[in-house]
Amino acid sequence: MPGRIPRRVLLGATSLLAMPMAARAQSWPNGPIRIVVPFAPGGSTDLSARFLADGLTQRLGVSVIVENRPGAGATTGSQVVADAAPDGQTLVMSNIASHAISPTLYGNRVRYDPVRSFTHIAMVITNPSVWVVNKDSGINSLDDLVRMAKGKQGGLDMASSGAGSSNHLLIVRFCQQNGIDYTHVPFRGAGPAMQAVIAGQVPMMSDSLPSAAGHVRQGNVRAIAMSSAERHPSFPEVPTFKEQGFDLVSTSWFALSGPAGMPAPVVERLNRETREFVATPAAQTRFAELGGSAGDMTPQAFTDFVAAEVARWAPVVRASGATVN
Repeated sequence: MPGRIPRRVLLGATSLLAMPMAARAQSWPNGPIRIVVPFAPGGSTDLSARFLADGLTQRLGVSVIVENRPGAGATTGSQVVADAAPDGQTLVMSNIASHAISPTLYGNRVRYDPVRSFTHIAMVITNPSVWVVNKDSGINSLDDLVRMAKGKQGGLDMASSGAGSSNHLLIVRFCQQNGIDYTHVPFRGAGPAMQAVIAGQVPMMSDSLPSAAGHVRQGNVRAIAMSSAERHPSFPEVPTFKEQGFDLVSTSWFALSGPAGMPAPVVERLNRETREFVATPAAQTRFAELGGSAGDMTPQAFTDFVAAEVARWAPVVRASGATVN
């Protein structure tokens, strides 16, 4: 019968196995860092990622490069990162679509688990949705909207940037909570939907604040509600849902995540550098221009947040009846 292996030998073997990971953590970053954006260039996620990449480049002393990998509701680029080595050199700009909505919307076509397949590092920016209406619609508040929807056969036409988008699902939640019928009018993007509202083809739409901000400032549409917990400092005249008596708070979010199993020292460094950067006056000003607010979460708090977002949105996705080809 073989003899027992001495404890000191086992401890030595364990230390040897741990050395490669520890060495990688100590030498990190050891080359360019890639942030995958799971959307096409030019949108809110892309703009936020490029701003963050510039800041981290200065703080980490290596190039931080943005790579756009759009497709399948932001799941294509996210899967690239879930499959990457957990060495801190490949990250993803995680967001409400890729990690809270699309895993349910796309079902078994998504191979990653939005919580367990990733190391969730830091929240970067959050922004609310804003509900806007045609100036001649006669809708000046959420009470007006509910009253008009209940008085119309089949409910009110409500537009969004697409079926299954976070703004579509916000409409679903609101109408569920208030027992009103509606007809969802999906468009291929926020731009066409906004033009339809301006032209009076549909009376209202749910849009992200960065997308709608310019039209609200120019008076092209009337903003009647903001989905944030408090009034947005850039639009103090627009009341929240809660102020108007509707228990609904919702924000879109953009954050930094990596593959599961990243070394703790790397995660802690990235979290610290990200939080310090987004707290700078320059970052605060830029995020305000984008209609958002800087994030401030520990890795554990952000991980818990993602889990809560999945639990919040999965039943809404199912109730919406949204499907994808």
